[in-house]
Amino acid sequence: MASPTLKKNYRSTPALQQFYTGGPFAVASDGSFIVCACDDAIKIVDSSNASIRSVVEGDSQTVTALALSPDDRLLFSSSHSRQIRVWELSSLKCIRSWKGHEGPVMGMACDASGGVLATAGADRKVLVWDVDGGYCTHYFKGHKGVVTSIIFHPDVNRLLLVSGSDDATVRVWDLMSKKCVATLERHFSAVTSLAVSEDGWTLLSAGRDKVVNLWDLHDYSCKLTVPTYEVLEGVCVIHSKSPFASSLDSYKRQKGRKKKSESPAIYFITVGERGTVRIWNSEGAVCLFEQQSSDVTVSSDSDDSKRGFTAATILPLDQGLLCVTVDQQFLFYSTLTYSEEMLKLMLSKRLVGYNEEIVDMKFLGEDEQFLAVATNLEQVQVYDLASMSCSYVLSGHTGIVLCLDTCVSSSGRTFVVTGSKDNSVRLWESESRCCIGVGTGHTGAVGAVAFSKKLRNFFVSGSSDRTLKVWSLDGLSDDTEQPISLKAKAVVAAHDKDINSLAVAPNDSLVCSGSQDRTACVWRLPDLVSVVVLKGHKRGVWSVEFSPVDQCVMTASGDKTIKIWAISDGSCLKTFEGHTSSVLRASFLTRGTQVVSCGADGLVKLWTIKTNECIATYDQHEDKVWALAVGKKTEMLATGGSDAVVNLWHDSTASDKEEAFRKEEEGVLKGQELENALSDTDYTKAIQIAFELRRPHKLFELFSELSRKREAAEQVEKALHALGKEEFRLLLEYVREWNTKPKLCHVAQFVLFRVFSMLPPTEITEMRGIGELLEGIIPYSQRHFSRMDRLIRGTYLLDYTLTGMSVIEPETDAKEIKDEPETWPEVKDSGDRPSPENADEEQEQTLEGLKEKASSKKRKSRKSGDRAQKKVKETAYTKISAISLQA
Repeated sequence: MASPTLKKNYRSTPALQQFYTGGPFAVASDGSFIVCACDDAIKIVDSSNASIRSVVEGDSQTVTALALSPDDRLLFSSSHSRQIRVWELSSLKCIRSWKGHEGPVMGMACDASGGVLATAGADRKVLVWDVDGGYCTHYFKGHKGVVTSIIFHPDVNRLLLVSGSDDATVRVWDLMSKKCVATLERHFSAVTSLAVSEDGWTLLSAGRDKVVNLWDLHDYSCKLTVPTYEVLEGVCVIHSKSPFASSLDSYKRQKGRKKKSESPAIYFITVGERGTVRIWNSEGAVCLFEQQSSDVTVSSDSDDSKRGFTAATILPLDQGLLCVTVDQQFLFYSTLTYSEEMLKLMLSKRLVGYNEEIVDMKFLGEDEQFLAVATNLEQVQVYDLASMSCSYVLSGHTGIVLCLDTCVSSSGRTFVVTGSKDNSVRLWESESRCCIGVGTGHTGAVGAVAFSKKLRNFFVSGSSDRTLKVWSLDGLSDDTEQPISLKAKAVVAAHDKDINSLAVAPNDSLVCSGSQDRTACVWRLPDLVSVVVLKGHKRGVWSVEFSPVDQCVMTASGDKTIKIWAISDGSCLKTFEGHTSSVLRASFLTRGTQVVSCGADGLVKLWTIKTNECIATYDQHEDKVWALAVGKKTEMLATGGSDAVVNLWHDSTASDKEEAFRKEEEGVLKGQELENALSDTDYTKAIQIAFELRRPHKLFELFSELSRKREAAEQVEKALHALGKEEFRLLLEYVREWNTKPKLCHVAQFVLFRVFSMLPPTEITEMRGIGELLEGIIPYSQRHFSRMDRLIRGTYLLDYTLTGMSVIEPETDAKEIKDEPETWPEVKDSGDRPSPENADEEQEQTLEGLKEKASSKKRKSRKSGDRAQKKVKETAYTKISAISLQA
């Protein structure tokens, strides 16, 4: 058998992230994304797969209200800081903000034009703002409680604003007259939701008094009161052209419900504390449809705080209904179908917005297309890996689920076994999504379970009561109406402390248990006879696993190490050190030749057993990584932890190798093109290729050669014109590096001058990271100019010295002497003017003195350097005095 190819790298894709913590949300006009409040941040989530498109950082205060403009160009938000902000979604920048309310803003609505924003506050006021100017246009007060809901009339020609409050009233405001035109008082509790009918003449209001009131907007009278017998949180009107309406019409025709009425019938949807969707007809206040069972996951029957819906909205473009649950889940209902004389509402998607902590997870199914995830809830969520939608939920435990395992039986049935804090184990079948078996007998929380690997007819459980139990799957039938009671085939008191992990050998002959007592024990199945005790860890053992090919066991411990033990004698064969905190999970990869581990330090590490080497470390989690799942076929990884993030990891060794080979091949071809361009003296093309190849040294050589040419300016500008913004930024990075070296600074300054001469200042300031680049360029440029200034000043002394030595411009001095004008400058005292005879005598004396000085210099040329220097200075001074005398 050929040796397996070792994996060298994995690529991570965040599959499940926390994006909604409850509160406000807004749906895009095309339904493609949802804007959600996540603590003090705002997250824009793709509605197809729950991936986070972008994050808008808030002001460290909890977000209380959100709204989108009709064209999805602007996002409006407010938090407990009472600051109203307007964000541009394309750039995620806050383009303006202001304060107006004396308390938190509890609701927002944008009109159809997108230029007017209405806000409802806890200060009992309703304010209307001009979006572009940021100033208040209307100031409405009159409510006696917190204003909770607000909507504009959908008809742009009717400038009406409707608000609902905790004072059980609904008020209608006229934006033209700036007055309250009606106060609607029929509710006896807080008004939670408002809606307007399709024709625009009926207003629907739902409240916590368990009724829906229908108001006539002609005279603001109450047309109808519909009792719903549940606390309502949302009401939506179904439009006549939607698929929901067509299904309801078919249902009414089949039932023969035809009742003539003056006004057309209004279909509307209500959601509330029951967690079911109900559809009503305004004719006769009849409930046409009610879900038989709730799709909301309930913690327990007595806990009403985790039950029901908090909001509902009709999705645009006939995409269905969106309901939001108390436990931060988005339920997408696609269509209402009518078949077999019954209406059915199909749940198409469930996006989970918030998971406090990922405790355990396993891949599910023959093709491993699903992922079973245990969070710190009483349910197990099963996700479809393609869309990361929660396909279904396994509910039945009364305590938090701590562990799970999956397998596909010999008959093709897919099983899930779970252990919980309610001291029981449950067996589930994924197809029927029902519990088919319950095992009781443990006296402590069940913290570890493991399926049989070969026969798949039993599973083992370990508990905080320090015992191991082997449960038989014999007697399971296809009838899944009632779960059977599972029987324990063997029990043993295994450890002195809690059991954290279990693993069954590939041949089902052994089981290994890891405990907080710092030991791992290997037991013979099915009678649980002790084989060997593995001692050596200094902290509790968090994970155990059998090698798929060798007679050895791997353990991961709180002492930051991973150890591999021989089953025959219990000796430690290898120890892997590298984690900075407890190692919580470890699994074999690549037919037992590699190991993947994760720990409390938030790291995922890939190890090679033969060399004891950690070949890759990944830091994609912000907290402890409790869960690690490995796909048996694809060896795809899934990790999850305390940060409520599930990351999927795909082996990228082959793709990385192909990518490296492709880049190398492209580099060779580009290098040849570069040489051809140089031979053709095509500097523009050569510079462009050098940029593509990221070769700064070659670029320097090209610019250096260009700077020495006569047409340097034209050539460089021609080459620079072909560059884009990102390449200009890269060029400035290279210039910053060249500018730090005195030997290269001349070319750097030459290029810098051309760049700044060619680009306008606005483009330069818009470059990414230009401030940091200039901070690195300016100090060295100042240093270079200071050095050049010192050198230039030094040349003046040299000129002065050489002039004094008659080395420079001797002809010029003689010429000046010959061309001296015969007229003398005027002086006040005529007696001071020398006569021509005296001038000739002084000139002769000066020339004789110079000859004597020159001869004395030759005689004393072999003396010390200091004295020779003094003579040079004397000669220079004498020359100067001679010139002054000639003048």
